Amino acid sequence: MSEGDSVGDSVHGKPSVVYRFFTRLGQIYQSWLDKSTPYTAVRWVVTLGLSFVYMIRVYLLQGWYIVTYALGIYHLNLFIAFLSPKVDPSLMEDSDDGPSLPTKQNEEFRPFIRRLPEFKFWHAATKGILVAMICTFFEAFNVPVFWPILVMYFIMLFCITMKRQIKHMIKYRYIPFTHGKRRYKGKEDVGKTFAS
Repeated sequence: MSEGDSVGDSVHGKPSVVYRFFTRLGQIYQSWLDKSTPYTAVRWVVTLGLSFVYMIRVYLLQGWYIVTYALGIYHLNLFIAFLSPKVDPSLMEDSDDGPSLPTKQNEEFRPFIRRLPEFKFWHAATKGILVAMICTFFEAFNVPVFWPILVMYFIMLFCITMKRQIKHMIKYRYIPFTHGKRRYKGKEDVGKTFAS
């Protein structure tokens, strides 16, 4: 392989200016993401604010309904992945390989591990809103549709999908929201001590 053949290399073997620029930009972006990790409520408030701005933009422009429908389907898909366990219990039913969710009271506690963690859910949802917002600046994405049909279809799809997810949760006895291991109180201390 000669000099300059690898990705991002210039003719002299040093990374090109464009490659260094985008590498640095990616590092800054990752740094901001890392700093925002502990601020869950703030992140979601910003995302809801962006969503509200997007909805106002679509309402004022009276268009881009198909983009909004695609965004809704994408968010529904993310939400289902957020509610689903990392290891699907229906696939683990027949085999004894790997961990499974506890189904009896005396089984060992295992925390609920999501297929899509909260941070990745937030990050993907926010990126989806930003991409949809950018799409509203291009007339090519303004496909004329009768929007009430899209709304009814989305509501129907949401109800069917959530019904299936709730049935799955009931069948395999898991709750996607855990706050740690349940603690049981022992016998109350009556304060008596043994005197010798």
